[in-house]
Amino acid sequence: MMNSSRLALKRGTCQSLRATTKHQSAPYSSARFTQPPRRRGGKLLGFAAVFGIAGAGAYYYPRLMAGDNPDEKARPKVELEFEQPRQRAASAEEYRDLLSSQHVQIKQSLEHPGVYAWGSNAGKVIDPDADDKYIKRPRRIAYFDDKLLRDLKLTAGFGAAVTENGDLVQWGAGFSQADPTPCLTLRGKDLAKIEVSADRIMALSRSGRVYSVPASRNDVEGGVDERKNCWSLWSTSGKAAVNFRDVTPSGLGWGEHVTDVRSGLEHALILTSKGRVFAAASSVASYPSKGQMGIPGLSWETRPAGPYDQPQEIKELSGFQITHIAAGDYHSAVLDKTGRIFAFGDNTFGQLGFESDGVPVSYAPNMVAVSQLYAKSGLVATVTSIAAGGVNTYFTVDAEAPKTQDSGSAAPSKRMPRTTSDLWATGQGTYGTLGTGRWTHVSTAPTKVKALSGLFEFDEGKNAMRPIRLKGLQVGTTHCAAVMDNVTKTSASSKSSSANETNWGSDVLFWGGNEHYQLGTGKRTNLNAPAYIGPLDGGDADAAKGRKGEMHRLCLTPKQTARLGEDGKGRKATLEQKVECGRYVTGVYSAV
Repeated sequence: MMNSSRLALKRGTCQSLRATTKHQSAPYSSARFTQPPRRRGGKLLGFAAVFGIAGAGAYYYPRLMAGDNPDEKARPKVELEFEQPRQRAASAEEYRDLLSSQHVQIKQSLEHPGVYAWGSNAGKVIDPDADDKYIKRPRRIAYFDDKLLRDLKLTAGFGAAVTENGDLVQWGAGFSQADPTPCLTLRGKDLAKIEVSADRIMALSRSGRVYSVPASRNDVEGGVDERKNCWSLWSTSGKAAVNFRDVTPSGLGWGEHVTDVRSGLEHALILTSKGRVFAAASSVASYPSKGQMGIPGLSWETRPAGPYDQPQEIKELSGFQITHIAAGDYHSAVLDKTGRIFAFGDNTFGQLGFESDGVPVSYAPNMVAVSQLYAKSGLVATVTSIAAGGVNTYFTVDAEAPKTQDSGSAAPSKRMPRTTSDLWATGQGTYGTLGTGRWTHVSTAPTKVKALSGLFEFDEGKNAMRPIRLKGLQVGTTHCAAVMDNVTKTSASSKSSSANETNWGSDVLFWGGNEHYQLGTGKRTNLNAPAYIGPLDGGDADAAKGRKGEMHRLCLTPKQTARLGEDGKGRKATLEQKVECGRYVTGVYSAV
């Protein structure tokens, strides 16, 4: 009886499910065979309604929510500030001045050549009339206004310069406490360049003679009366009464002459046209004793008979054709014609480019392993220049890639040069002098200055890419300046066809110690990577042209022949701007 009731219940349930399924599937089954008419108008109205609602929500939502935020009314409204219109130019040249800061800088360097300096003024070198211990921004040295120089050297204690005629000018408290203003001292020698040690000036004449001049009038043997003016340094016959010494190397061959001189604090290197290198003591305060002379066993006790500062040939370099020399405070470096670097002297901070192996002095020249720096790259490295100062050494390298089959497939304008130019540094970096972005205490090997390496630019004249090399590198005691050999232009003038043509010069970057404001940034922060500084006039010319508050960078005028003075109405001369980094002082001067 129970089984029959369960069977009846199952049958009833199945019939109910069939009826429900049949009732629900009727519309879908009819839709398979009968297609309803399309109603596109309804869809369009639906989409329009959706977009309308969304737009209304986006419009009214901020206004509805604004009432819920009590701080909304307290928020200041944004005020738009528009750039002030530039001054209207009365001529094409004035338009160029308004257009480019570098055009103005080059124009001013030709109209008013002279010397700018900044850094330590403790020795009255930058401004003899000022009591400021530091000069934070570039300042003109009034004595050299509208004058051209052959060379300039600056220290915190004294300054020295070679005039356009080859005469020597000295100044600063280290020269004369009573009268630190610039004064002519040695003339008639046709000097070409000078170097400074701790207390003397090494001068090279155009004829190849080398002279050693005291930095202080009090250090002259037989001294000069400090109470007399600078003209007392001259005898009635017109010849110099300054007690200088001729330290030209003896025994030079036929046609051999001195081509370059470099000096540290105690020693000097002398290079001849035959590639020979001589070393000499350049200070009366102390005799070189840290191997910087490159002569093993040489000391005050073992020096040869004769004057203490007589030049001695570095025999260890015999057979090498030396082309460049460099000197730091207590170390030396030379470069031969094949691109090999030899370094010797103090190596306390790794400034020689190799590890000291427990001995912080190298008394004999040792070769720097430059090829190992490119061993994994496959590039062929050739050293092109060297520089040294303080406790650092620098060298530039042309790294050339091997030729490939696809090297000539690209268009000339898109073809990358096979040669790149790199800058390497070694030594102490606690002041940022290495320029690598790090504060390294001691270098175990040279480190690449990436900010000044592997740079390229497009040369419109040649329609090709070219590497940007260093035009010059100046190394002071703790800071450096690099002048770039970038493309420059100085031909834009009143005769140019387009007013949009402007002049621009060589870029210059500074880095390293800034404890005496010698970087020219206006601040006292050291920089461990190259950086630009502002124009020499502090931006006054830019402000006059409507560019007040804008940041512009310093550029140096490249070598050119032009007429000096206002609007080019002065004499004709060939000149360029150069930078000088000394002991805690920096300068820019107009050089011939």
